[in-house]
Amino acid sequence: MKSIFFKSLALSFIALSLWSCKKDETRAVANAGTGGSLKSSATSVVLDKSMLTTNVITFTLTNANFGYQAAVTNTLQLSPKGANFAADKTKEVIIDANVTTKSYNGLDFNNLLLSLNLSTAVNSDVEIRVKAAISNAVAPVYSNVVSISAKPFPLTSWVYVPGAYQGWNPATADSLVSITGNGIYTGIIKFDGGNFKVTTAKKWDVAYGDAGGGKLSTSGGDISSVSAGFKLLTVDLNANVYTIANADYWSIIGNAIPGSNWSVDTDLSPVNDGKNTWIGTVALTPGAFKFRRNHDWGTNIGDNGGDINVTVAGTYKLTLTLNADGKTGSYTMVKI
Repeated sequence: MKSIFFKSLALSFIALSLWSCKKDETRAVANAGTGGSLKSSATSVVLDKSMLTTNVITFTLTNANFGYQAAVTNTLQLSPKGANFAADKTKEVIIDANVTTKSYNGLDFNNLLLSLNLSTAVNSDVEIRVKAAISNAVAPVYSNVVSISAKPFPLTSWVYVPGAYQGWNPATADSLVSITGNGIYTGIIKFDGGNFKVTTAKKWDVAYGDAGGGKLSTSGGDISSVSAGFKLLTVDLNANVYTIANADYWSIIGNAIPGSNWSVDTDLSPVNDGKNTWIGTVALTPGAFKFRRNHDWGTNIGDNGGDINVTVAGTYKLTLTLNADGKTGSYTMVKI
């Protein structure tokens, strides 16, 4: 009798254990999921350079429901209207965990719109939704779609620097760049020690000159480059002031460069595009060379620290792109 009792008790525990496991398993399985909601603070956004730091739009969202408590990754998706959120026409921004609002200032939202290749001449309709996901094993779900109308503006702008160093020709003058379009322009130019002016286009219609004390005026005289060499020129057309100072520069040196033999540098030219790029088109022969800063071996760039080898003679386009530290970088060498 005791044997039958203990067997029954054991079977009861086994059944209870199986029921408990089944219950736990049921709790751990997500359902198909229901998308959250998305709201926008505006249906039309006006963008211009005066609103770079101003909050222009805020998105408010609620989390999707997958049937149980899970870590949900929310991604804001933006796509031109009619593109149906095709992967190659959609910009995605991951929203930090537990964040229910996402705000953008004019600069950041303008950059988002520009990344969609929208027209800068007319307003475009943009559709926005939230993609919610918990794992690769479970299909993501999506919120409702909100639409806005907006027109991004070209952010990067340039001014030009005609002067004695290039024959006073605005059409071929070096440029200064403003990456954010905020009216402050910078660039490196190799001057000959002569004078220059600043124009807003590749013509003489508007030309800024020296008004004294580092100030600029459209009625000012020629601006002095102080001395020959590479100069960092900064022009602020908001305050109408400028500064000019000696700049770091880059060259190549090596026995692959005719006439160099590791003792004579060939200077590269700066590309004032905000990307820290230097270029040069040079004839090279079999041998080796390196990039170096300020004609000095203190800072140089090669292949993994070594020389850059040239095996075939020819004319090459060299492009050096510096990292933010101004000491390291990468290069390309294309035979033309």
